Amino acid sequence: MEKRVRVRFAPSPTGGLHMGGVRTALFNYLFAKKHGGDFILRIEDTDQNRFVEGAEAYIIEALKWCGIAPNEGVGFGDGKHAPYRQSERKELGIYKKYADQLIEGGHAYYAFDTSEELDEMRKRLEAAKVSAPQYNAVTRQNMRNSLTLPEDDVKKLLDTGAKYVIRLKVPRNEEIRFNDIIRGWVVVNSAQVDDKVLLKSDGMPTYHLAHIVDDIEMEISHAVRGEEWLPSAPAHILIYRYLGLENDMPKLAHLPLILNPDGNGKISKREARFPVFPLSWQDPREATPYVGYRESGYYPEAFVNILALLGWNPGTNEEIFSVEQLANLFEFERVHKSGAKFDPEKAKWFNQQYLRMQSDHELAEAFRPTLKEKGFEKDEAFLIEFCKLVKEKVQFVHEFWDHGKYVFIAPDTYDEKVMTKKWNDQSKALFTRVLNVFENITNWTSQTIHDDFENLVKEAGKIDMQLLRVLITGVAGGPQLFDMMALIGKEESVKRLSTALSKL
Repeated sequence: MEKRVRVRFAPSPTGGLHMGGVRTALFNYLFAKKHGGDFILRIEDTDQNRFVEGAEAYIIEALKWCGIAPNEGVGFGDGKHAPYRQSERKELGIYKKYADQLIEGGHAYYAFDTSEELDEMRKRLEAAKVSAPQYNAVTRQNMRNSLTLPEDDVKKLLDTGAKYVIRLKVPRNEEIRFNDIIRGWVVVNSAQVDDKVLLKSDGMPTYHLAHIVDDIEMEISHAVRGEEWLPSAPAHILIYRYLGLENDMPKLAHLPLILNPDGNGKISKREARFPVFPLSWQDPREATPYVGYRESGYYPEAFVNILALLGWNPGTNEEIFSVEQLANLFEFERVHKSGAKFDPEKAKWFNQQYLRMQSDHELAEAFRPTLKEKGFEKDEAFLIEFCKLVKEKVQFVHEFWDHGKYVFIAPDTYDEKVMTKKWNDQSKALFTRVLNVFENITNWTSQTIHDDFENLVKEAGKIDMQLLRVLITGVAGGPQLFDMMALIGKEESVKRLSTALSKL
């Protein structure tokens, strides 16, 4: 019988959840949604020294904002596999049981090496020109562990509470093969794999053992993670094999990196050109706060759409997808093997598309708080018309003010380039006639302004529209001018033109 689809997103609470992590969560979510399966949030907090206060709550809030909430796990409801924090699962003795099984089967061993002894080993290997010093089938023969010490000495060390770790016993020269859904067959020689630490003497497992135990116990069908874990995968295959669980292990999928815009490395949280966190994040250990996509004005749907297309091909030329559409189309086989360059300008374009999908009423209500901060109150009808005029020029709601503040504030300066090029005594005389026409319009609408202006053009000859715009707004570009003048009203439009003529 086909296994029920059960996937997990298993971040460590060691900091804010960056966009690469969100994409991993998203791909898990889409796969589970498509197959009617379960999406679980598991917190892998085995490294207590790197635990950051607030990180877990941040992860939960970020997933909720993105609209990709798990249906089981930390913050989202318990199932039969609770608890979902590894620190809590450790207290149940789950990991020790599996580590003992590996010891008893001769596939793991106790290592009593001190940090000083490990440092000395690394220095010795570096002096011997070993490019990547590691604790492995060769070096373990010269270290203090249960493979080199007499059995009585090992027992005595354990009985007296000596500090130790349990390490995986990797064979010296063996081919390790596994099939990755994205990358196909991967073949690695065990000589390239180090003896991973599986369990520390305090009973806390490392990631290498903990995620395997949890994936088996939680009946995970597919383990989806970033490609940075690909070098560790051979060791994980061995652990499954030595536990007799290789046939029950999840299918593996290693996602490509998200690269910076230059394509010369993965995105760093210190990237200054664009946000890298879904929500603003302040690490209590650092002075620098990081602004998130939410606080930068992105719609969560746009953010998710951006991430979905980083390294995945929908098989169509379309680019705008709802989460439901993404789930229907999603397959891991369409995920690329190579890294995907992030384009911050394209990200803004995505947000613009979602902004244009909003109703003018929704945009008006979203813009109202900004307008209030600037000291202005306008009724709903006015704001709806304003947003209708300006929305094609902006990518974010907060840009409505920058692109249309002249609707609310009369200009006190005029575009210098336009004025230098076009303003003279002749144009001043011509716009005095325009002012006279505007003063005599009784039914002030965009259409009547246009018609009466065109009548004057027929009589007086060409009248520069850009110059008229600058005299009314102070700037050289913007939405349809007569629509904007209709919105601000006859009194304000006439006053602005009159003021400009008296000042210039």
